[in-house]
Amino acid sequence: MKHLPKHLRPRWRYLAVELEAWPDADVSQGDFQRSVWFAAQNLYGDAGSADADLRVLQFSFADGSGEALVRVRHGEVERGRAALACVDAVRGDPVRVAVRGVSGTIRAAEEKYLGRPGEPAAEASVAFADDSCRAVRRGDLVDVDGENGFVGATDLDC
Repeated sequence: MKHLPKHLRPRWRYLAVELEAWPDADVSQGDFQRSVWFAAQNLYGDAGSADADLRVLQFSFADGSGEALVRVRHGEVERGRAALACVDAVRGDPVRVAVRGVSGTIRAAEEKYLGRPGEPAAEASVAFADDSCRAVRRGDLVDVDGENGFVGATDLDC
């Protein structure tokens, strides 16, 4: 079977995505892909989500933060961004999804928006709510391990 001529091949854009969750969250590429598909389907229906054709190409996640590279059809970038904005949890773990940037090639997306070293997570003991608690620090972010799970805090709260 012959390849399609260049002007008939589908054109893609690549969304560099930043992920943030609680430090104990367990997020895998398959789970994130499923959440993206469900968000697109709930927002646009079967036909609209098929038009956008969102696909997670690269994924890394550890210690509550990560990044992904999501492929979307050329004319559907805004729909893809909107569908990603609707992802609020992956397998029950709350997650923040933010698009860092859009690029026309995988290589440009990696060079411009991905691969930045994140803040290393460090455990500490902090005073929070008149008690000494375990906390995970990532730069300016402080996640305090409370009785009902993690609580987001700032340096002024501790």
